[in-house]
Amino acid sequence: MRRLQDCLMFLLIFAVSASSHARETAPVDTQRLVALSDMDAIQYLDAPRVSPDGKHIAYAMNGRIYVVARDNGQARPVTASENSASTPRWSANGEWLYFLSDRSGLDQVWKLPAQEMGEALQVTDFHVSINDINFSPDENLLLLSYSGEDLAVADDEQEPQPIVITRRQFKRDAGNGYITAAQLLHLYAYDVNANEYWRLSSADFDEYDAAWSPDGRRVVFVSNRDAEQGVDYSSDLWQIELKADGTLGTTTRLTRNRHTKQSPAYSPDGSQVAYITAVDGVYGQQQLAVVPADGGNPRILTTNLDRWVTAFQYSGDGKWLYFNYDDSGASKFARIRVSDGRLERLVDADVAVWSFHVRGKQVALNMNKADDLPELYALDGRKLRQLTRHNATLLDGLKTGSKSAVSFKSSDGTVVEGFVTTPPGYAAGTRYPAILKIHGGPVGQFNTGFDFATQYLAAQGYVVIEPNPRGSSGRGQQFIRAIYKTWGITDYPDVIAAVDYAIDEGIADPERLAVTGYSYGGYMTNVVITQTDRFKAAASGAGHSLIAANFGHDMYQQWYSWELGPPWEDRAAYDRLSPLLRVANVSTPTLFMGGAVDWNVPLLNAELFYQSLRVRGIDSQLVVYPGAHHGGWPLAFEKDYLERMVDWFDRYLADE
Repeated sequence: MRRLQDCLMFLLIFAVSASSHARETAPVDTQRLVALSDMDAIQYLDAPRVSPDGKHIAYAMNGRIYVVARDNGQARPVTASENSASTPRWSANGEWLYFLSDRSGLDQVWKLPAQEMGEALQVTDFHVSINDINFSPDENLLLLSYSGEDLAVADDEQEPQPIVITRRQFKRDAGNGYITAAQLLHLYAYDVNANEYWRLSSADFDEYDAAWSPDGRRVVFVSNRDAEQGVDYSSDLWQIELKADGTLGTTTRLTRNRHTKQSPAYSPDGSQVAYITAVDGVYGQQQLAVVPADGGNPRILTTNLDRWVTAFQYSGDGKWLYFNYDDSGASKFARIRVSDGRLERLVDADVAVWSFHVRGKQVALNMNKADDLPELYALDGRKLRQLTRHNATLLDGLKTGSKSAVSFKSSDGTVVEGFVTTPPGYAAGTRYPAILKIHGGPVGQFNTGFDFATQYLAAQGYVVIEPNPRGSSGRGQQFIRAIYKTWGITDYPDVIAAVDYAIDEGIADPERLAVTGYSYGGYMTNVVITQTDRFKAAASGAGHSLIAANFGHDMYQQWYSWELGPPWEDRAAYDRLSPLLRVANVSTPTLFMGGAVDWNVPLLNAELFYQSLRVRGIDSQLVVYPGAHHGGWPLAFEKDYLERMVDWFDRYLADE
């Protein structure tokens, strides 16, 4: 449900965009509708990195490393297709391009000569897969994060052992779901020349998001070292000293408050640490902050911006922090001066900036415009220049729905924003069957651009309505926190107002409406069908139903205690938010889908709702995806999910 460091991303709601440049020149009679097979063909860029001389940008795309010339946009793959490759990083002197590859069986660090990009050389030979390239400044040490279980050599002959739980927070959506001492993350330094590694602390707490100081003598990281773990989502920044002889020095605490912290990074001169913080781990808006590297009072820099910060990077001189942030259905790009908080919006249009890298005056953006799939762009001052068109051929042949940003008023007068996508060939004045699609999070948002699931639904002849109700991340702290203790109560009228808008505009057929969502969107789908019978079909993906049943069962021990308290003290608060208890109101045929080992929103919730509807004689179906957690599903499952949803809606929304 929530969107923060636990990575609770909802399935099939990843907003990307499709290329208007390609479609403007495409012959209409050669275009076809979006098909499920197109999921395999879309090229997804990641991790752009500008070379030290500023002339080239390396990036990962669908398991290969590419390099593009910044001046002329000539892109070429530099790794082979038969092995997976990711995480490109240039050496400090620009002579090598490092990357992760599984070509030796496990993910290890490899390097290519930057000039000719010839034969790759293996850099590491670790006994488990390397999970990141986080080099010390001299590139002799790698900073790694592993659990004891990760580092243990698997023994197929070993008998299963009992799992002993002593922690208050004891679930996460990975593995078998249980958190034990062997699964806590710890920091290690790995000497790539000696093939030796050592642990950087002996504390029995999770340690993550680590970064080197510019001189390589310190490491900053995030940890919660409370004696009682799991009371809330708070964490602090800690710093370990590495002495010149290789031994460990003191560990110091840089921050002391109950806020969350993530992604710390030293300034280029090592005098301060910047990081992302929030007042709480659920509805607290993520903001940029800095703290002196020797300890002191933190300063929050982006308070006046009042928007959700996603990622950041220091400028080379340390005077600025570059960052992207959610803003009204877009993800924009800006920089803020560290000394006085002066904000400069560098990309303020309706775009979605997914990742970026800055080196000197050179800026590389992985982003989409309103009609583009994500591609690589150079930012020259404030002017965008597109460098790649990897998806142009695909998009040139597709008829896509028209996606429009809209705004409307909820029942209490609150202005709500969102998007409406009409089917290809839409005829103005004609009403179409419509799907209300609700995003997950709840702190998240639908973004400008092409969303595959939305375009696939539009290709089947549906209008797709995507509101960003209260709780969404693009409208500021007050808008996010509006659903505190009122899930499905404050935001329900917002999503219904989106449907009313589409009907009032003459786009949606009020007699042929469906509703769907995943994660918190699945929860809201469960809420909607208990409040109204106007939807003829529903598809609920991984949505909560009986909140009290999840206390100690799912991974949200911290959340429930922080927001609702224990259920025996205020059971009414849990019941008020539990759609299952209003199942007697439901008449909507509903398809429930979820992962068999999802500990974010366990399958229990779908099972309870499905069984209740079957007992009441309401047509329903339960689809369980074996071995699947909350996200990261195989492509075959994602396709199956969409196909079943369309079949279900077609059954009940067919034009008689």
